[in-house]
Amino acid sequence: MKAEHEAVRGESGPVVVELKSVPGFVVFDLPGAEVSAGGTRLASDVTVAEVALLARAMSYKFAALQARVGGAKAGVVGDPADRAARADLMARYCAEIRPMIGGGGFLTGADMGTSEEDFASLSDRRAVPSAMRAIVGGMPFEDVLTGYGVAVAAQTALRAGWGGGWDGRSVAIEGFGKVGGGVAREVIQRGGRVVAVSTIAGCAADPAGLDVERLLALRGEHGDRCVAAYGAALRPPGDLFTAVPADVVVPGTRPGVIDGRVAGSLPEGVKVVAPAANVAYTRQGADTLRRRGIVALPDFVCNAGAVIGYRSSRDATPARVLADAEDKIAAMITEALGHAQGPLAGACENAAAFLRTWWGEPPAPPFAGS
Repeated sequence: MKAEHEAVRGESGPVVVELKSVPGFVVFDLPGAEVSAGGTRLASDVTVAEVALLARAMSYKFAALQARVGGAKAGVVGDPADRAARADLMARYCAEIRPMIGGGGFLTGADMGTSEEDFASLSDRRAVPSAMRAIVGGMPFEDVLTGYGVAVAAQTALRAGWGGGWDGRSVAIEGFGKVGGGVAREVIQRGGRVVAVSTIAGCAADPAGLDVERLLALRGEHGDRCVAAYGAALRPPGDLFTAVPADVVVPGTRPGVIDGRVAGSLPEGVKVVAPAANVAYTRQGADTLRRRGIVALPDFVCNAGAVIGYRSSRDATPARVLADAEDKIAAMITEALGHAQGPLAGACENAAAFLRTWWGEPPAPPFAGS
């Protein structure tokens, strides 16, 4: 890897490898780890700073799962909606990282803006469990699995703090893309209701509950404009965090959305924040939630479903993977909930303790703005 690419940061911290065939980079959070892994993000505004935060979250995610794997993440600059350009970008990207994949030092897959199809040319070098290539309920299984884990994490916190699970509880979901749709569908299946979803086009809300299947169908036709096509009065996207009462809030887009201002503006009655996105909190945001008595669940545990899936046996069925993800995520959340400073602090301490067993002194926990 280092013979062919230039590492632009020193070995004392994350290493950023600039790609040569496409505008982009790969960040290795624990340089020197035998195996590093994390998804590839495609976006027109993806930055090294964002990808480095996401790589750090992956280090903590693997540590939470007791896996000796360093976090990594790749960013490719491009428009995921431009199909022709995207296909060319991802083909060149996969060709360039092929030696890294073949050497076993970098394992990657789908992330925001990419899908498993984008990595088809690496199929001979990526041992992907069959379940992770499945379509379940019309959705890629990875999206189902990540959303499933978020719903499980929130349910575990609701049961511990308020009794019961999702029955009669409500959720507001930021982002109605791949994972947001999976969260929404799983909440409905568990007896909850989705009272708001937002995209960059706006926020659709209904305290009685949105028709999730209709929204999913509209998403297939209109993309982010599905919230406008739904027919409810369209609100600004930010209203999801300030004007829609819900028991659970799911941040689902970019890092740092739960900052001090947003944490202080969440409506009364919010009980749990369960991130679908990595690095959802700033330190000030997490501190504000704790002062308000709102349970801040660790992002790197809530959204660990896909990592659990990719580490499952090659022949595991989707049902088996879902059951394993539920068991593991519920157990990790339950353990973290017992920490005196809250589950976010508890999960960070547990991950750091595991990192010390094989890596050494761990890097700082993943908080945006740090």
